[in-house]
Amino acid sequence: MKEESDKRKGMKFLGILDIQNTPCARESILNGAGGSVVAGLVHFLATSRVKRSFDVGVAGFMLSTLGSWLYCRYDNAKLRVQQKVIQDGIKNKVIYEGTTLDPTRKTRGDA
Repeated sequence: MKEESDKRKGMKFLGILDIQNTPCARESILNGAGGSVVAGLVHFLATSRVKRSFDVGVAGFMLSTLGSWLYCRYDNAKLRVQQKVIQDGIKNKVIYEGTTLDPTRKTRGDA
C-alpha cells in the first residue's frame, strides 16, 4: 500500500515542482542543467574568473530552463488546439454526413 502512494506522489524538484506530473518539467530541468554547464564553462575558459563563471552558470540555468519550458508549453498548447479542431471536424462530419448540409456532397446542377 505504501509503494502505491509513493508511485502516485511522483518526484519533486526542490520540494515544489512535481517533475513526473508537470508537462515539460523534466525536459526543461535537463536542458537548464546543460545550459548552465555550457555557459559557466565557456565563461570560465574565456575569463578564468571562478565566482563570475558560477554566476553566469546560474543565470544560464534559469534562462535555458525558462526558455525550454516556454517553448515546450507553447508546442503543447498548439498541439491541443490542432487536436480540438480535428475532433470538431470529425464530429461535424458524423453529424452532417448524408444531409444537404454535408460540405463534401456534390450538388447536382443542370449543367
